[in-house]
Formats: sequence, C-alpha cells, structure tokens
Amino acid sequence: MSIVVTGATGELGRLVVEQLLTSVPADRIAAVVRDKEKAASLAARGVELRIADYDRPETLAGAFHAGDRVLLISGSEVGRRVPQHTAVIDAARTAGVARLAYTGVLGGPDADFGLAAEHKVTERLILDSGLPYTFLRNGWYTENYTANLAPVLEHGAVVSNAGDGRVASAARADYAAAAAAVLTGEGHLNTAYELSGDTAWSFAEYAALLSGATGREIAYNNVPAAVHQEILVGAGLPEAFAAILVDVDEAIGRGRLAPTGGDLARLIGRPTTPLAETVTAALAAA
Repeated sequence: MSIVVTGATGELGRLVVEQLLTSVPADRIAAVVRDKEKAASLAARGVELRIADYDRPETLAGAFHAGDRVLLISGSEVGRRVPQHTAVIDAARTAGVARLAYTGVLGGPDADFGLAAEHKVTERLILDSGLPYTFLRNGWYTENYTANLAPVLEHGAVVSNAGDGRVASAARADYAAAAAAVLTGEGHLNTAYELSGDTAWSFAEYAALLSGATGREIAYNNVPAAVHQEILVGAGLPEAFAAILVDVDEAIGRGRLAPTGGDLARLIGRPTTPLAETVTAALAAA
C-alpha cells in the first residue's frame, strides 16, 4: 500500500508530499506526475514516481494499486476538470484503492459560484463510484492574494467587487497538512471537511495590513463587478478567467468564503496561519 499524491509537482501537491515525508518513509509515497524531470528532486529523496496525465486516461492504468490511499488534487484547467477527474476516479476504482481523498471547494454542494460547479460534479462522481472517500473542501489560499502583491503595491490599492465580504483564508501549507493528516490517519472515511482559516478578514483589513507592513498608503477600492472585469482584462487577464475572479468576489460579498468552522485547525492540530504571517513572508520574498 502506498500513499499516492496526484499533481505532485504542483503548488499544493509538492507541499503535501513534503508534509508526508515528515512522518512516512519515502518508499511508501508515490507521486503521480506528468513530467518526470520536474519530479526529479522527489525521486532523489526516494519517492516513487508514477507517470500519468489527467488528459490521457490510458496513462492512468498503472497510476494506482489495490489498497493505495490516493489524493486527487483537482485539475487547474477550469472547464476541463470533469473529464480529467472522471479519468482518475475510473482508474482508482478499477485498481481497488482503499481511499480517495479529493480537494474540492468550501461549501461543497451548497457553493453557489461558478468555480464550484466542476467540484460539485466531481464529488457526485466519487459518491457514485462507491469508493471510500474523504472530501477536503478547501477554502481560499491566502497566497491567492499575496502572490499578486506587485500590482497592489504599484498602484497603492487593493481592488475588489466583494464589498464588505470576508475571506477565511489559510496558507496553502495548512491545507497540505490537512491532506497529509487524512492520508495517514484513521477515521476519515466517507467524511466531508469544510476547511478554512480560523479568522475571516475583509479587503479593507487586508489593505490596512499592507499599509502597516509597508509604511505606504494602500487603499481598498470596492468597485462594481463590471468595472472590476474591465480592470482585470486591461491588466492582461483572459476575459473568461477575469469573469471567474469577479464571480468569486461576488460570492465573497455573499459570505460564501467566510465560514470559520474549525475543521482545518482540528485536522492539523494547531491554529491556521494568520494572514499577517503570510503577508510578511510574501513582502520579504518580494
């Protein structure tokens, strides 16, 4: 039996593998990757590489073995996730894996924004497969914001159409630790976890935090959705992706990413990483 992480060279997947290596022998960890060269550092540490591609179902035939505990990290290509995830689920069922954990979105079937649609379909596919499952319904990564500090600092403004909505974000490493806890622990079968940070923050508070950390005046500009769409497209984002971000902000305004139920902190056995800590690290790296 191996613990198998799909998308293991991605931002979340690599952190999950790193977390697993702190408690599991490397020869019990398998990384499913498309590019062997990108995963060379994992192989050098003793992690087994299984080469497969979500878009090529035939390559997934050898990706899983009977008894494996598998983490399906959702695909990054919005609009293509359902066929990709279907291929992984079918391969996992055929192999007879012992557990399939899936990284979905906070709110699960109740999430009412466009980005959640493919996650909801995937959860239903997993339920219909009959596989033992764990749903890791991830809230927002704080890095979704801190990774894009350059334009915020350049223009002196955080721009959003979320109004006074709040975001209970956590660091990506927190979500990775939760996934590792589920993959290595017991008692998580056929369970859904709503994962989010301990504290929800507003964009006005985020702007104030940046102002204090940089010594510069950073404003919060709440704008209509159509205006935000124009700004994002003008900054070079594809229209479809800009529309997704604007829709998410609308959901934030409705409180959809604000719940702080505590599942994430309970799984990782510590408080989630505060917003200020991630901001400080991002500014130092910049």
